Amino acid sequence: KTYGVKTFSDDDCRISFRDKTPVFISFFRCYNNSCYSSFSKRRSPMDSINIRNAKLEDAPRILEIYAYYVENTVITFEYEVPSLEEFENRMRNTMKKYPYLVIERNGKIEGYSYAGPFVGRAAYDWACELTIYLDNNAKKCGLGRKLYEALADRLKTMGILNLYACIGYPKVEDEYLNKNSAQFHEHLGFHLCGTFENCGYKFNRWYDMIWMEKIIGEHKADQPPVKPYSYME
Repeated sequence: KTYGVKTFSDDDCRISFRDKTPVFISFFRCYNNSCYSSFSKRRSPMDSINIRNAKLEDAPRILEIYAYYVENTVITFEYEVPSLEEFENRMRNTMKKYPYLVIERNGKIEGYSYAGPFVGRAAYDWACELTIYLDNNAKKCGLGRKLYEALADRLKTMGILNLYACIGYPKVEDEYLNKNSAQFHEHLGFHLCGTFENCGYKFNRWYDMIWMEKIIGEHKADQPPVKPYSYME
């Protein structure tokens, strides 16, 4: 039984139980006429949220977030956690042209997102592949959407038109991979544009890989060139 419900956003509400203790609940949108909800440590309305450009000094924390997914999931098809030096080199390479962002909650980095070239040929310059990871304990509290939308806004300013996400996808959900990432992208306006069957092998199992796409700009006959991302804040 509750004393009342106060709505904060599309996917957050606070319920005060009999002991007046606020408990935050995460609500997902409906898929296939089913709605999902789960209790979680919710983002407090008083939390300080900040999205900023990543710095190389952030690499240890960002790598800490990524390592969980390498070691415990098929969200990444990578087998071994890269060294800090290798990870910093990856960041440097991305930052030559594309945005690399982090999201902080109360001063702590809780997730990161960046863009990279799609395929790498000149004709694909107006398309980007996106990547996003949140701390495993920071899911279902709206940070992912905020971070991804901030990344898309910056890419649109650069002149990027097509956004792509490469996503591991299970035929049957298991302890290593579920369909949440695909649903997250669908919720943000991406649509499925391709499926590669049984193309990823990890933890002695085969997984599909899907591509999802979102168009964020107008395609023209005389398309202006893409501008490199500026890290001046």
